[in-house]
Amino acid sequence: MRKTLPPTQYTISRRAVHGLLASSLALACGFQLAQAATPKDTLVQALAFDDIITMDPAESFEISAGEIMGNTYDRLVRLNVANPSELVGDIAKSWKVGEDGKTYSFELKPGLKFASGNPLTAEDVAWSLQRAILLNKTPAFILAQLGWNKDNVAQRVRATGPLSLVLETEKSFAPTLVLNCLTANVASVLDKKLLLSKEANGDMGYAWLKTNYAGSGPYKLREWRANEIIALERNANSATKAPLARVIYRHVKEASTQRLMLEKGDIDVARNLAPQDLNALAANKEVKTATTPKGTVFYISMNLKHPAFAKPEVREAMKYLLDYEGIGATMVQHIGRIHQNFLPVGLLGAATDKPYKLDVDKAKALLAKAGYPNGFKASIDMRTVQPVQGIAENFQQTAKRAGVEIEIIPGDGKQTLTKYRARSHDMYIGTWGSDYWDPHTNADTFVRNPDNSDEAKAKPLAWRNSWDIPELTKKADAAMLERDGKKRAAMYQALQAEFRQTSPFIMVYQQTDVAAYRSHVQSLVLGPTSDTNYVFTVSKK
Repeated sequence: MRKTLPPTQYTISRRAVHGLLASSLALACGFQLAQAATPKDTLVQALAFDDIITMDPAESFEISAGEIMGNTYDRLVRLNVANPSELVGDIAKSWKVGEDGKTYSFELKPGLKFASGNPLTAEDVAWSLQRAILLNKTPAFILAQLGWNKDNVAQRVRATGPLSLVLETEKSFAPTLVLNCLTANVASVLDKKLLLSKEANGDMGYAWLKTNYAGSGPYKLREWRANEIIALERNANSATKAPLARVIYRHVKEASTQRLMLEKGDIDVARNLAPQDLNALAANKEVKTATTPKGTVFYISMNLKHPAFAKPEVREAMKYLLDYEGIGATMVQHIGRIHQNFLPVGLLGAATDKPYKLDVDKAKALLAKAGYPNGFKASIDMRTVQPVQGIAENFQQTAKRAGVEIEIIPGDGKQTLTKYRARSHDMYIGTWGSDYWDPHTNADTFVRNPDNSDEAKAKPLAWRNSWDIPELTKKADAAMLERDGKKRAAMYQALQAEFRQTSPFIMVYQQTDVAAYRSHVQSLVLGPTSDTNYVFTVSKK
């Protein structure tokens, strides 16, 4: 069972959570509130997190949820945020790779405990990885690509002692690939004893964990209400002692509202500010900013089930109907840079070529060549947050100049993602955040599609857009096995060149993550991935 707080302490915690929620709702409804500082032992952030579907690391695959997982769950290894090309032990004290290149042995740090008080053992680690494979939810492919499946995972992932375990891969992969896969949220370590006590019909605690917590990280999940609030509470049993007692995330989609709340002191951190808000805050001495290049790319995709997008000339034409320069100078100023490749800068082999620019005449010529001299009609599914909405509306206007009529279909994160994952869209504008810091994480979804059928087990972004690419898939498979770094980088450069020319993806920009925060906030860490945005380091003066 999860550790229960004494009644008095629990009441205070709940009051703090509900008080913060009440003020958040009041602001959303337009009520004016007197300025009141946030509690000294609590970090309050405004973040748009309407994409979250579940809190189970074996199923969670959304960017906002990644940040929660990174602060609440441990895994064997983590990225060194200061140098993402390096890995550091999280619960692993040491590890080594066997001479066969397929055997990975780990020794765990002693004395670790879950938030429940249960001891953390190698059996918990092995069971957590096995559970992800057996449940086979969306992110399971990250581990399955190592050759693990429901029939062999118990043998290939096994505890060999209370604090030791062995992982065996199917092939001799690049070691950096294997280890970086183990930094992903799907590799989070779960409390086996607790989850089995919550098991229903053999589901390994799956139904319960959707809205609950079974980890050992610096914070534990106290409460999550979709599109309202997330409350994290310090885990007293964690080996990493968080300076603050709790962290509250308030769901606020409007950038202007976040800015107002930050200026008034109703929140400590604003996470989704628009360029104009950041410009306005530049002169405020009470507000500082933290920035970092993110392993997140924004793109517009075209489903080849639409007859027009099945033609390569149309796909190329659409890439000439986006105003990259204008978007870069306005909508993503401070928060991103134009980037036309599937690998974000920072990953091995990332290309920086930018061959496309707004050219309506060239787009018209390509459309005519494809048999659409007068254009065509299509819809685009769009999450109603900025700058996504602004980019979609801008694209709608520039495409119209070439006769392409785009209907914008707005929705929240869950609505648009669900439709996209069913590949029942025409076009989609969204983001992809790297799941682990290795180039295969993006190659695996943008240029791999081993089975394009509707019944496919793996459903990467290429599959979602019905892009059947057997030859590119083979090249991506070869790149993940190459152990020479220079050769591997060259292979990814070649993949990106072919992708730019033929893919159904219009790559727009790479995110620069920006957090604006009150000057009393100390040691806020923004990392290259969503799960390396650390709040467990934060203190307040």
